[in-house]
Amino acid sequence: MTEGALRVLVTAGAAGIGLAIAREFAAAGARVAICDVDDAALAAFHADMPGHLAYACDVSDEDQVADLFADAVPELGRLDVLVNNAGIAGPTSLVEEMSLDDWRKTLAINLDGQFLCARAAIPHLRAAGGGAIINLSSAAGKFGFPRRAPYAASKWGVVGFTKSLAMELGPDDIRVNAILPGAVDGPRIQRVIAAKAQATGVSIAEMTARYTAQASLGRLIDPADIARMAVFLAGPGGRNISGQALSVDGDTQSLI
Repeated sequence: MTEGALRVLVTAGAAGIGLAIAREFAAAGARVAICDVDDAALAAFHADMPGHLAYACDVSDEDQVADLFADAVPELGRLDVLVNNAGIAGPTSLVEEMSLDDWRKTLAINLDGQFLCARAAIPHLRAAGGGAIINLSSAAGKFGFPRRAPYAASKWGVVGFTKSLAMELGPDDIRVNAILPGAVDGPRIQRVIAAKAQATGVSIAEMTARYTAQASLGRLIDPADIARMAVFLAGPGGRNISGQALSVDGDTQSLI
């Protein structure tokens, strides 16, 4: 990897976990570019983090991903780290009641998007002399998740993709790891909890209690915890960590 401040691209970096990751890398001295589909969040990022870069991009669109890397990498100067964070929760539904469109949309963003961005990033990481790809999976990438089958399928797929890509890119000194967050505090998990509560006929308070009880530590995860793991994996401490599915989930034991 090239010496000096890291050059980092974070997908879906304008809010939530992605924004926490972008901020943590910036605080560590990195130059950061993000992409997102939310124009208002992109504008807020520009105001909040001057000197860093933001682009509109739907990671499930091959042409938009190509344009993202064509624009962002020259502005960054090189690429040392790709954080494949973009993803959606997908539908809350029994499989027998689910539309094929909902299934495909979840996999297109959560899995195809990581493939497209990794494929675009690899030549740049190789040109930089090595680097890191960090893929966001989920605790749903190691457990079954009733009424959330496409989400779980995509997140299990991220782990398989990560391990395979790590083997392909090891000779180029490009490390590839997956982070598996548990239930991360914020608006997205609140929407998921509300949808699950409605689907199962319990109160939001009861469903929230069930979600926190899934983990031995009995609490939701702070987005900053995920961000710190990403920065560690991209730095010197992670130089011999590759092909791993690393849980940051409060010791989650199951999903409901």
